Amino acid sequence: MKINSFLAVIGIVAALVLPLSVQAGPGHDHGPAAAPAATGPALPRLAAESELFELVGVLDGRRLTLYLDRSDDNTPVLGAQIELEIAGAKFVARKHSEEAEAYEIVLPADPKPELLPVTATITAGTDIDLLAGELDLQVRADDAAHTHAHTWQELGLWAGGAAAGLAALIVIGRRLAAARQRRAGAAA
Repeated sequence: MKINSFLAVIGIVAALVLPLSVQAGPGHDHGPAAAPAATGPALPRLAAESELFELVGVLDGRRLTLYLDRSDDNTPVLGAQIELEIAGAKFVARKHSEEAEAYEIVLPADPKPELLPVTATITAGTDIDLLAGELDLQVRADDAAHTHAHTWQELGLWAGGAAAGLAALIVIGRRLAAARQRRAGAAA
């Protein structure tokens, strides 16, 4: 009876561990490996759009990098004048560099963690437009809670614990079944 329990435990552990090492056959791959994804909290973003323009901003510290595209065909708008009003303070964006398709603003101080209203006045050639958006700098509890990535070692410990718990349940179940059979056999 003990050998059957041991074999059951070995079978369950093998059933749990073997699928982790299965490799796809020829023609079943998913192409080249993707570049590793960045982990950690994302940088605060600004998004505003109108019928003419789409403006996206990424805040990194005090530097707000702006990307301006046409709404109809998503082409970058070069040589535009971008004026921003962020929570009442006015700024004029300058080109990030001569070859870059981005603009930037450097804030005078680190912004406070709050929701900042943003109004952008865009002048590109004969087109003039007013866009409105928000820059959300608030720290979210759910974002902070999801920053922990589990390692393979942690996952292995969890899988090992689950396998051990399952094996213990099987052994206990078999012993209870054997005890029930003995009682049924003694009663007969």
